[in-house]
Amino acid sequence: MTPEVRQRNRGLSPIVFTLHNNPIMLSYRHAFHAGNHADVLKHCVLIQLGRYLAQKDKPFWIIDTHAGAGLYTLESGYATQLKEYESGIGKLWTRRDLPAALADYVAQVRACNPDATLRFYPGSPWLALQTLRPQDRLRLYELHSSDCTILQDNFQDQGRRVSVTPANGFDALKALLPPPPRRALVLIDPPYETRDDYTHVISALNEGLTRFATGTYAIWYPQLARPEVQQLLNKLKRLPISNWLHVALTVHTPSADGYGMHGSGMFIINPPWTLHKTLENIMPYLVDVLGQDAGAGFTLESSVS
Repeated sequence: MTPEVRQRNRGLSPIVFTLHNNPIMLSYRHAFHAGNHADVLKHCVLIQLGRYLAQKDKPFWIIDTHAGAGLYTLESGYATQLKEYESGIGKLWTRRDLPAALADYVAQVRACNPDATLRFYPGSPWLALQTLRPQDRLRLYELHSSDCTILQDNFQDQGRRVSVTPANGFDALKALLPPPPRRALVLIDPPYETRDDYTHVISALNEGLTRFATGTYAIWYPQLARPEVQQLLNKLKRLPISNWLHVALTVHTPSADGYGMHGSGMFIINPPWTLHKTLENIMPYLVDVLGQDAGAGFTLESSVS
């Protein structure tokens, strides 16, 4: 069924449209970057982590510390200004040679675009929900009041499976961990708009690992020409952990003026043993398809005790 746009508002106000006969709210706030190369990497990894946790009968939680609005329009508003999705999900949309993990990811995006035209892009909360079973739970945190309201509207029909809290996800982890089923994926992907975000990531992980050392933690970060990025990676590798995986996708040479994001990465603590092989398969493909110049490449490293 083709989504039916029922109302259009300007600025940061939401759009309401109907998908599979359900009213869905859309936010423009994060749509500048929705569906870009960083989303491709982050969301492909997120789906694989959720799939792995669902292989066991025991329930699990997914906790998203910076959830955003959950779903974005690509046809109007902020997304049309930079059109970053065109060099991200847009490059994969019509490919027929996708590796299995990327085919799974694209299939989930297609579920939000039932007329086969790329118009909407699902955020991490929506994609995480697709990996859950009835016994699993999704815990979403969003500090921005407008986005949180939209997020609550998007998931209001999910009952106890999904909770949306207007709070800073960094602070929430202390109360959440360990989760009742003792199995969880924690996605930490702040905007990194200030230097404090880099510090908060490490503080939250130190606190989280003290309370819940066996959990899986997935930390997203941008590749930027600033020292905080490498400092963050160094600190992540020095955490009291024995099992970790680091994957990064660089899509172009850093700009001469140091402006903008030239790639992104994911650092996963306690990753599933299958993830490294999956990424070995898809990362060269992503470099070939999403790479923009000779500076494109990937990093894949891990430590397993």
